Amino acid sequence: MNPFSTATGGIAPGSWDRLVGPHLYASADWLSFCHGDDPGRVGAVHIGSPDRPRAAVPVTAVRTMGNAFYQWHETLGGLGLPSPGPKGLMAGQHRGYHTELLHEPGMTHDEAAAGLLPELRRLAADPLTRELTGTPEPDPVPCLAMFVDGRTVAAFRRAGVTAPAVLLQLEAWIPVPEGGWDGYLRSLGHKRAATVRRDRRRFEAAGHRVERLTLEECCEEAGHLLACTEHRYGHPADAKVLAQSFEEQARAMRGRTEVFLARTADGRPLGFCLYYVWGDTLYLRAAGFDYEAVTGATEYFNLVYYLPLEVACERGVRRVHAGIEAAEAKALRGGRMRGLWLLDLSEHSVLEGMDEKVAARNADTLRTLMGSSNAVASALDDPALAELL
Repeated sequence: MNPFSTATGGIAPGSWDRLVGPHLYASADWLSFCHGDDPGRVGAVHIGSPDRPRAAVPVTAVRTMGNAFYQWHETLGGLGLPSPGPKGLMAGQHRGYHTELLHEPGMTHDEAAAGLLPELRRLAADPLTRELTGTPEPDPVPCLAMFVDGRTVAAFRRAGVTAPAVLLQLEAWIPVPEGGWDGYLRSLGHKRAATVRRDRRRFEAAGHRVERLTLEECCEEAGHLLACTEHRYGHPADAKVLAQSFEEQARAMRGRTEVFLARTADGRPLGFCLYYVWGDTLYLRAAGFDYEAVTGATEYFNLVYYLPLEVACERGVRRVHAGIEAAEAKALRGGRMRGLWLLDLSEHSVLEGMDEKVAARNADTLRTLMGSSNAVASALDDPALAELL
């Protein structure tokens, strides 16, 4: 079976989703969205039968990668570490910044890693993968996992991976306690809760109109607002291309999309936040703002954090996945920080034997990601990060 034949490697979506659990970015619908970006190079490997897979992981045959966060050769080179080059097999999908090993309930994470590692290495040596990645040499292409958590790193290393893991980012998860919105405010402590209440009052006083929509209903506005944000931070972006991508995402996700769209009193769109509720988790997915329309009424914090958190409280969701970047803003609003890592799964990794150098670079990365924020330092919730301090 060609593992790139469909988004789930030839496994029926229903069979695949039996393994997914709370992991939105590993769901069949999300992988279908990723597959639409680059058909024939996005798929999956599994163990067990296609009708009843026991464990699985998404894969991407990388010839080029437009998203700089996923360009492992640039990341490694920027850290002064050796790189296997820009092409190869990636364990993971290229959207979402979180790769998950999936497995049936009766299997441990270690067992899943031990079963999937040989399959990944076998695929890296397959002529099809060399063809898809444009790598003519007869040796296996590099095989790297991107944006995996510490549990997955440990499982793969116990399965036989000898290369050290490289820290990429901090990922924020905001717990949603019992007691609804008031319970959430109590969990922040008096000072931070007072800041949130003040932010909410400023936003309400601004008179903005907030609409709750599906993504299908506002792809054009979302594309425009995201392009505004990209331009603000020096990234070229085409609003029409972004709107088309949102249309494709909406089709793939089949009615699961939810959006807060804020407008000024005269109807001009000023900001949006796209999110998903999946299982016990609310996933913040995308946001954008027209900075000529915002009025300084804490629009960002309200649309991206407070309004989705209110939804989470209403629906009994237990946590909000706030993703990467803006670590301090997330920590100040209750986020707990965990590491996301690059791990070279190749049988002969260019990083082998470089544990001390990689550890030093990881400590540098962590210091950069934390900055001078005491809030971020206090929010670290990952034993692997504690070892770097």
